[in-house]
Parts: sequence; structure tokens; C-alpha cells
Amino acid sequence: MEKLVVLLALLPCVFMKTLWDPLKDDPPSLRFAVIGDWGGLPLPPYNTKQELMVAAELANTVAKWGADFIVSVGDNFYYDGVKDVKDYRFQKTFENVFDGESLQNVPWYVVAGNHDHNGNVSAQIAYTNVSSRWIYPDLYYDLSFKIPSTNVSVRLLMLDTIVLCGNSDDHVGGQPLGAANPKLAEEQLDWLIKKLESSKDDYLLVAGHYPVWSIAEHGPTSCLLKHLEPLLKKYKVTAYLCGHDHNMQYLQDDRGIGYVLSGAGNFMEHSRRHKDEVPEGYLRFYQGDQETMGAFAYVRITPTAMNVTYIQSGGKSLFQTSLYPRSL
Repeated sequence: MEKLVVLLALLPCVFMKTLWDPLKDDPPSLRFAVIGDWGGLPLPPYNTKQELMVAAELANTVAKWGADFIVSVGDNFYYDGVKDVKDYRFQKTFENVFDGESLQNVPWYVVAGNHDHNGNVSAQIAYTNVSSRWIYPDLYYDLSFKIPSTNVSVRLLMLDTIVLCGNSDDHVGGQPLGAANPKLAEEQLDWLIKKLESSKDDYLLVAGHYPVWSIAEHGPTSCLLKHLEPLLKKYKVTAYLCGHDHNMQYLQDDRGIGYVLSGAGNFMEHSRRHKDEVPEGYLRFYQGDQETMGAFAYVRITPTAMNVTYIQSGGKSLFQTSLYPRSL
């Protein structure tokens, strides 16, 4: 026994102290994962190895740390969405993949991506009435939470950035082509402004598919830089959650707004082609290496901080950062 103790003492330390330890006494918190671009393939087996590995790690993380919900930031079904509410892709790409025991009672709050809009988004909305954990009440909607045992409030505004900016062709430039229905785009923008104006919440989050800022293959979304970014700054939004680029990025602007890009649910693309279009100092973290086999962001909000951890398949923590309650 003494030899064993000495041997263990001589082993190199392989554990790093993280920003928070979920296994120790913890203040009340709201916890969720952000996952994007996880939508499998349109051919058998209707998923990818990366999607399966991300789903397994998501289940492991939720079992270990807990989660109140999942935020799905679009491209739920590659490459052309679903046809109707009975489409087999709901089972083959979602239900049968994210099937870990710890995920069974965790609600998924969903928005659509550009590939979803190639199909029938109304069918994805209608699937809310079929699945107990798929929650997609409308193209854009408002969620409000309280951190348990506190009066600290968290508001999450779920946007449809394709309705707002138009669809995009990944093979032709990648930028949205302009709103297909300008009236619907204007209605969504008006709705968003009213929600932002009225929010007195301690944490205010906005989620959509397209990124505001990105160094990767699609780059910053010009439409969102014009219409959304000024609103995020004006109303002191805590963070913007998105996907679209198939990697993991964390950016933070000069106002302290966090940009959480989580688009590595199904593919991984190592691209920095638009790095010169992002202001210097904004990019704090980037991971696009294929050997990571996908990742997602895990968010824990307490009364004093919003902690963001990027977790790759297999459980390695890639990056952690913290944001803080709004000062109104």
C-alpha cells in the first residue's frame, strides 16, 4: 500500500483546474447545451460518425453535469430538411441518434437553418406535437427562465435568420441572398426590437443559425451586421448563439458581447478564410480540426456568471470563458 501511495505521488498531474467544478457544492444554476449543424445525411444510415460521437458525448455530459434544455441552432436535417411531419428523418437522424438515457426528458428548443428551409420547416414546427422533447412552436419565439431558488432571470430569443436575411447557397459565395419575403423579415425584426426594449432580464441571449461574426468558411453575415449587431449592442445583449460554420468559435466584441458559434455537430471544416474580416482581438477561441470529431457548447448560468465550456467528442474541454449579468 505504501509503494502504491509513493507511485501515485510520482505520477505527473494530468488534471487542470477549470473555471468551475460541477462535482463540488454549486450555486443554483440554469444549464443547457448549444448544438448546431448536427443533421446527418439524406442517405442510409442517415447520420454520420461525427453526429453519433457528438450525441454520445452530449448524453455523457448531461448525465454528469445536468441540463435544463438543449438549444439547436439549425441545419437539423441535411441537405434539404424534411418533407412532412411523418418524415423518417425525424427518427433516423434525431430520435435514434440522441437516444441516451440522460437526454430522454430534456427539451430541445429548435430554430431552422438554411438547409432546413430547403425543405418543409412547417413540418418541423408541427413535430412539436409529435415528440415530447422537440419544442419548436414558431419560426421565432421567446423563452424566459428563472435560475432556481433565485429571482435571477434569463431570456432567450430564438430567431429565424433565414426569414430575416434569406437563404444561402454554400457553393456560391455563402452569403444570404436577401429575404424571400421582406414583409415577414420586417415583422420579425419589429418583434425582436420590442422584445429587446422590454427586457429587464439579468441575462439576455439571442440565438439564430447564421453567425454575426465568424472567421471561417462563411464569414461574418453582412445582413446580421446591418440589422442585428447594432441591436445587440444597443440593448446590452449578453451573448449571441449560432452555428452555420462547421467548427467551434468564441468571439467577444468591444462591448463584451459573447458570440458562441457551435456548428460542429455533424461535420468539421478547418477554415480561416474570413479572419481578416473580423476585428482584431474579437476571436478568443477556434477549433476546426477534423480529429476532434465534433463538439458542442455547454452553458451554465448562475446569479454571478454565465460560464461557457466547449466540449469535444470524448469529453475533452477545449475552452472555457465567463460572461456576466447585464448592467442596466
